[in-house]
Amino acid sequence: MQKITFYKYQGTGNDFVMIDNRALFFPKENQEAIALLCDRRFGIGADGLILLENDAITDFRMVYYNSDGSESTMCGNGGRCIVAFAKQLEIIKTQCTFMAVDGLHHATIKEDEVALQMIDVNEVRVNEHQIFVHTGSPHHIVEVNNLESYKVFEEGKKIRYAALYTPGGTNVNFVEAIDTNHYKVRTYERGVEDETFSCGTGATAVAIAMHHLGKATKEEIGIEVPGGSLTISFSCVAPGIYENVILKGPAKKVFSGEISINS
Repeated sequence: MQKITFYKYQGTGNDFVMIDNRALFFPKENQEAIALLCDRRFGIGADGLILLENDAITDFRMVYYNSDGSESTMCGNGGRCIVAFAKQLEIIKTQCTFMAVDGLHHATIKEDEVALQMIDVNEVRVNEHQIFVHTGSPHHIVEVNNLESYKVFEEGKKIRYAALYTPGGTNVNFVEAIDTNHYKVRTYERGVEDETFSCGTGATAVAIAMHHLGKATKEEIGIEVPGGSLTISFSCVAPGIYENVILKGPAKKVFSGEISINS
């Protein structure tokens, strides 16, 4: 057995097990152990697990795993949480750069609020029934009515496993307008295989999609998720081309502790 010190963080209800792995002690190949740590009945409970590691060029490296134990694409809320974690560890103060699976990120933190620069978006795919945007992770976006009562799990699962997205699958975001530049979003996340309280890359994808469709008129969009509020800003430099994409919202420590796993 191996005893591990962990920290639990959440960003608008999207929660993560955070581990300081600068000493490279964590058994990354142990997918069962990662899934157990994220299990809400037999482990700590989280939507994902994040390792903070040293990086030769930036302040630190982010390594992200889904709650099923698989290594994943970029997680926006996880990116905001690891910035707060790095501040707690006194690696950074108010700003940083870090490396993630989708490349270099810049971020700033003021109290509990983190503003994270996401990757540029170079394509927005639209057809009759949906819109697709890749914001570090793939996102299928559907506009719906009566979002609060919408069957997000059932409908999201169908799209997540659709032949169109074979073999990797996609995240699925359901969106309803509050007003022109303000939207409600619920997300089915692959890897978690359930609805989550928030999805940062999904909120970013929805904001860009609504702007691309001409439904949002500003380059700063408010997104309401079940776990709270996020703000996404960007510069649209050409149709379907978005730069300076910033995801902003709270990131907070919940608790910390120790747990033993099979190494």
